[in-house]
Amino acid sequence: MARILIVDDEQSIRKTLREILEFEKYSVDEAVDGLECLVKLKKDNFDVIILDIKMPKMDGMEALERIQLLAPDTPVVMISGHASIDGAVDAVKKGAFDFVSKPPDLNRLLITIRNALDKSSLVTEIKTVKRKASKSKTQEIIGETPSILLIKKTIERVAPTEARVLITGDNGTGKELVARWVHERSARVKGPIIEVNCAAIPSELIESELFGHEKGSFTGAHKQKTGKFEQANGGTIFLDEIGDMSLDAQAKVLRALQENRITRVGGDKEIKVDVRVVAATNKNLRAEINRGRFREDLYHRLATIIVEVPPLNERRGDIPALIDHFNKIICSEYGVAPKKFQTKAIDALTQVNWTGNIRELRNVVERLIILSQDEITEQDVLSYVIPSNPEFSARLKEIFDNFNSVEELKEFIEQQFHSYKTT
Repeated sequence: MARILIVDDEQSIRKTLREILEFEKYSVDEAVDGLECLVKLKKDNFDVIILDIKMPKMDGMEALERIQLLAPDTPVVMISGHASIDGAVDAVKKGAFDFVSKPPDLNRLLITIRNALDKSSLVTEIKTVKRKASKSKTQEIIGETPSILLIKKTIERVAPTEARVLITGDNGTGKELVARWVHERSARVKGPIIEVNCAAIPSELIESELFGHEKGSFTGAHKQKTGKFEQANGGTIFLDEIGDMSLDAQAKVLRALQENRITRVGGDKEIKVDVRVVAATNKNLRAEINRGRFREDLYHRLATIIVEVPPLNERRGDIPALIDHFNKIICSEYGVAPKKFQTKAIDALTQVNWTGNIRELRNVVERLIILSQDEITEQDVLSYVIPSNPEFSARLKEIFDNFNSVEELKEFIEQQFHSYKTT
């Protein structure tokens, strides 16, 4: 149900419009002036705003300018008993969807509201499409630290070849991005890149997921299914978290790599596939081999080229550039202008222990954008980021366990923050 906010200082106008709009099955709220309109808009979302021009405290034109900052995609229909062509033109120039004279022609008003709702839906749809399109594009690898420059250089040299690539690194470091860069800069770029999260697929289903199955091959196999290797034909298959794959599945993957052929589950026909394999893991595969959990022959097949992605704590010099990058992307997704990060805020973020790596940094930047004002300060970081850091939380618990006096606790915390600010 579409939500409409009526802003008018005349109670009779609000009552009349409410009755008509509720009869048309709209959800309606009211405000008596521009200030109350802005208060309601900060707390809630509306699909259309009907805004009077002449009102006390804050008139409609001033409120319209503020609405453009708070909710730029919300259509605003201006109404006025002092209608003029110049007034209508001025309102539209300032961002109003349309201008209707008082007393409003109800049919025209309803048509205007429907058109405004159509525009609102279209804007939402366009944003969704743009967001999906931006996510589907391979993002840039951000950073100029030596380890990142080495990765970029390695990709540029390896990508044009057919060499298999094994990407290692902790969770959240950007292994998937490296894999996409390898594909995008290869001769297979016009082909698909098919991703398989080996850790997310149950061991009894991994074979069917990778190689497909024939109809009736097992309970629930109601129709033939094409596996990921076939789907990736002519392109790249990205086997993420391959260290979590079962030994049985590893043996079948090894055979596929050796022969460039697969057989669907329940089938006897060999299918030729032309794929480039890029694998990734957060595990030490050498240690897994010693424990008997990973096949050494498969490791050597996969590890023609090894790309090690460092944790964020080892490339802190890239954090300011990453913050700027995520700030632009996230604000673009939300349809707002990028926020300003104060230098001290960036310095504070640079000192955080990033156990979740780049994925955690992105989430933190998004949190700061949502919870902070136009400018993000060091205090915002201390309020919204540091307390959620596991190391900080453990230290805070230790403090509470060891101090009984409130005065001692306060003095200790002040010393810690003073030390934090000066390091």
